[in-house]
Amino acid sequence: MIHTVGHSNHPIERFLGLLQPHGITAVADVRSTPYSRFNPQYRREKLQAALAEVGIQYVFLGEELGARSQDPTCYDPDGRVSYTRLAKTALFLKGIERLKAGMAAHRISLMCAEREPLECHRTILVSRELVRDGVPVTHILGDGSLETHEHAMQRLAASLKLTDADLFSNPADLVEQAYDLQAARIAYVKKESGR
Repeated sequence: MIHTVGHSNHPIERFLGLLQPHGITAVADVRSTPYSRFNPQYRREKLQAALAEVGIQYVFLGEELGARSQDPTCYDPDGRVSYTRLAKTALFLKGIERLKAGMAAHRISLMCAEREPLECHRTILVSRELVRDGVPVTHILGDGSLETHEHAMQRLAASLKLTDADLFSNPADLVEQAYDLQAARIAYVKKESGR
């Protein structure tokens, strides 16, 4: 199993308190840029040191699993990253394999910035691919409670008003539709230079 967590604007002690009760032994940082202007406690070096103090390892996987790909083929003509294209790149697949290999020795939590898992690529991109590979995913929420990935996706489908009332839709199709709609809503868009 892999967990996910968002650092949000929590004081570092609160963030560590989200991880420790769930036995997390390694944090995989999937932010494309491992720095925070507004929450300096989550700058890569400070975070790594704080985690080390409580025996949690840190690994940066933002290059492999971040939402702001350096690969120009991952963007549509409007400059929006396509999670579908990104998930098929060799670099992304390498990151997924690193996570799966790391599960043998560690209880891993993916980490990004957003408190709400449904507003973050750690859920809509990375967790989607992990689940497709048969890896169970559980989200650590801001209050410390746990939510299964399946429940999170049901919540997303409901919030998007996708229902199984359609005779030809099944729950799996609705989840896929929810992923795609949310990805289009939250995906990074490159700003044109000169604007």
